[in-house]
Amino acid sequence: NKAWYMATLAQFKTQFTEGKDAASGAKISDLMAPGYLIVGLGADYKPSANFSAFLSPATAKFTFVGDQNLADAGAFGVDPATYDAQGAKLTSGANSLFEFGGYVKMMYTRDLATNINFLTRADFFSNYLRDPQNVDVNWETLFTFKVNSWFAATLSTMLIYDHDTQIMKTWENTDLLYVGKGTQFKETIGLGVILKL
Repeated sequence: NKAWYMATLAQFKTQFTEGKDAASGAKISDLMAPGYLIVGLGADYKPSANFSAFLSPATAKFTFVGDQNLADAGAFGVDPATYDAQGAKLTSGANSLFEFGGYVKMMYTRDLATNINFLTRADFFSNYLRDPQNVDVNWETLFTFKVNSWFAATLSTMLIYDHDTQIMKTWENTDLLYVGKGTQFKETIGLGVILKL
């Protein structure tokens, strides 16, 4: 109906290499640790070529943790391993987590100048089954600077908040480390070659 479309969404994300905490050197992520699969049914709103919003009141989110050490620690919200009083493992940590809730994905893109493009994309997920007031946020921005027909530079940022993900933090005004909820932020500058196939 004009700018509104019935739509489904299937999205999968993971990483290719191991991630380590900069302060401690401890392994904090890896291929399929985590892996995220989102499947949703809803409506897509596209009033122009520059903006779109996908709204899904019924979305399944699966989190996979393939690394057993991270799963045992309860990383990324999965149930952790259980231990007896002597420290012997009784049950292994779960390798997956299922969540069901509402999902919103918005995207906006615009040419700021002849050779400069701006894109921003934000995802929001609320789990109906547990703590629906805690909204997961994934927000990306990308500036592309096209130098000529074969060379470009990019500046990108990513902000992530997921209350199920525990990250290494430093206690105020000390060197003491602890694990807790927090916002993650990444900024990247890239240079690339453009190939048209």
